[in-house]
Amino acid sequence: MKKPLVRRALQACGLMMLAGVAGAAEPIAIEDIAKVPDLQSPSLSADGKHLAAIIALPGSDNRETALATWDVEDLDAGPTITPSGDRMKFIYASALKAGKLLVLGRQEWTGQLGGCGEGSVSGATKTFVTKTYLTDSSHDDFKEAFADNTRKLGISQQTQRCLELAGTSELVHDLPLDPERVIIAQLNELSFSSNYYLYNLRTGETELLFRGGGRANPALFDPRTGELVVRTQIESAGADEYEIQVQVRNPDTGAFEKHDPLTSRLSERHTVAISGVDEQSGKMYVLTDRFSDRVQARMYDPRTRTFDDEPLVAHPEFDIGSVILGSQPSNFNRVLGFTVAGPVNEQVYVDPEMKAIHDGLKSTFAGMNVGIMDYTDGLSTVLFSVSDNRHAPSYHLLFDRTRLVPLGASRPWIDPEAIGEQKWVTYTARDGRTIPALLDLPAGWKQGDPALPAIIHPHGGPWSRDMGGWDASGWVPFLTSRGYAVLRPQYRGSSGLGRDLWIAGDAQWGLAMQDDKDDGAAWLVEQGIADPDRLAIFGYSYGGFAAAAAVVRPDSPYQCAISGAPVTDLGRLGTTWSSNRLQRIMQGRTVKGMDPMRETAKANIPVLLYVGDRDVRTPSFHARDFYNAVRNTVPAKFELIPDMPHSMPWYPRHQEATLGLIEDFLANDCGPGGL
Repeated sequence: MKKPLVRRALQACGLMMLAGVAGAAEPIAIEDIAKVPDLQSPSLSADGKHLAAIIALPGSDNRETALATWDVEDLDAGPTITPSGDRMKFIYASALKAGKLLVLGRQEWTGQLGGCGEGSVSGATKTFVTKTYLTDSSHDDFKEAFADNTRKLGISQQTQRCLELAGTSELVHDLPLDPERVIIAQLNELSFSSNYYLYNLRTGETELLFRGGGRANPALFDPRTGELVVRTQIESAGADEYEIQVQVRNPDTGAFEKHDPLTSRLSERHTVAISGVDEQSGKMYVLTDRFSDRVQARMYDPRTRTFDDEPLVAHPEFDIGSVILGSQPSNFNRVLGFTVAGPVNEQVYVDPEMKAIHDGLKSTFAGMNVGIMDYTDGLSTVLFSVSDNRHAPSYHLLFDRTRLVPLGASRPWIDPEAIGEQKWVTYTARDGRTIPALLDLPAGWKQGDPALPAIIHPHGGPWSRDMGGWDASGWVPFLTSRGYAVLRPQYRGSSGLGRDLWIAGDAQWGLAMQDDKDDGAAWLVEQGIADPDRLAIFGYSYGGFAAAAAVVRPDSPYQCAISGAPVTDLGRLGTTWSSNRLQRIMQGRTVKGMDPMRETAKANIPVLLYVGDRDVRTPSFHARDFYNAVRNTVPAKFELIPDMPHSMPWYPRHQEATLGLIEDFLANDCGPGGL
């Protein structure tokens, strides 16, 4: 590639690396973080003719979304654009095949769910509903995707209305070699279980593949034919114990047979995911931690019912996230590479052609995370993304392996000079366990500079983990651009960083899990990064629980806590989970430890609590009740955010409201004189 072309592409996406000095950039404005991205979730149709994405609606000052599609052969003509509606907002788009696009829209709704969505089964719920639409590249007509809109007897009118708003079907597999058909799941509106069908995008005709409603669920469909190859089935294995059986279809008899080497106890929480089948050997690609603390890619022979002696792919520190299989006729179902779930989710290609392209792009965008998203047969057109912790994702097309065309950056207005260094670090907890973490520093700070105010920022879940690179929530660049160091501990109970670390969090809410966060704060002080008198904790969802727990733990290292959408009452949470026996085994038994609502008399640091009034995952009573219990003991604030759901994407006004609360509280109410 010619350097002038590459330079122009970098400039167009705001990716020029400029020499900077400490303090040269202004803090990132709240409004800039709250804006709708210019471009998000782009995808390329299988034939390479069309590109679909969600964009910021032109003229809306990045406050509204729109659906956009381009003719790839005439990008200069610009996109076809359809704005979101007054209530329904586009949040995702995907270019399919047969000229069709899949589009997700979301809107507020208040009504009786009756099992239709997440929230109360009885009574009215104030929530959001998400619906999937099908349209074409010209946006001539929007129809509910894969819908069965016949009125069902036995369903209340309100539940029927909820189902009409939320939709009843979803895409399961795109069957890349089939020119017209995909696999869908369609909700049975009486049982709320799903049936699986082959669906013709042109004609709307369906063919039943699997009928839901029992204990079995599909696990792998043949990507050529759509035939169900593997299913899982839950069977009782004693009191409060279940077995997750993996059943493989016998090609000779058609019967599904249990395979013991793939089967495990539910409480053991082993990862066993069937990714595909090698068509030559008949062996299966299995992602599993049955042989190691980390997830490996293994080959499993269903005929002999044995795993190969050595892993196909393994990493000493991180999980193998996926096996990348070819999706075009020339490389179909061939192993092209794999992903490593390291500090960032990294693609590693072994196929010579894909590796050459990926290596070339990484060389062009040196030091950046390059991810191949879509490509056409023969690799004549490749869609890829570029990002790092200082640059929000930008998107590009590579034509004929030589011509680079930038599509645009998601947030070109963000000044990378306002964002500092990011490191993957480890520290030792008080019991000797090694805790990994992400450390983000203000721009220009170096070892030996004066110690910083610092934020311990635990992730949600807790069965989750943080990934490095650009922080899509905006919280980390918001904080570091204001001079705070941010440590994101991958505390025990985090998943995706080894089974041992994951299981070590069982029944340790507010106890050893909380020690890991406090020990991270102590490590920051020991390293000379954090001022011991200028520490705070801020988290959301489970992270909000951790912040509330910090308020009532003795000898807190923090000057204050910010608790977003928290769970604070483990007793009430446990009552909810206990209605489902499987959920009680999987997660209910792990949600034990110190209950903040039982310890509110011990509150000892100021706290800010906030939650959306349409949050059905961590309802507002958790934050409000905790606030009412501690407000006469410590300085406390509570804010109920109008029309905000639990999960992003939020409206710009939600980000503006919550970030404004955080900024003001840290500056003015976090201990004497603020943080």
